[in-house]
Amino acid sequence: MAGADGKPPRLPADLADALGISRTRLSNHLACLRDCGLVVTVPDGRRTRYELADERLGHALDDLRTAVVAVETDRTCTDAATKGCC
Repeated sequence: MAGADGKPPRLPADLADALGISRTRLSNHLACLRDCGLVVTVPDGRRTRYELADERLGHALDDLRTAVVAVETDRTCTDAATKGCC
């Protein structure tokens, strides 16, 4: 079963391993995202899978990631050294 973003839903343990963070920390983040309505849970036997609540979130997150990478690699702000703004 594919998630709303077309990708397979992920188990918390898989996500924690992929991100290199503890399962407890990931669980806290997922609970917050679930409470905000950004992810939904899907029971899978005794485990729970997570998927994006709306496929548009996947596109928005990709756009945001691209923008952040662009800013990180293109520091053209002339005030960066003096004001620490960029």
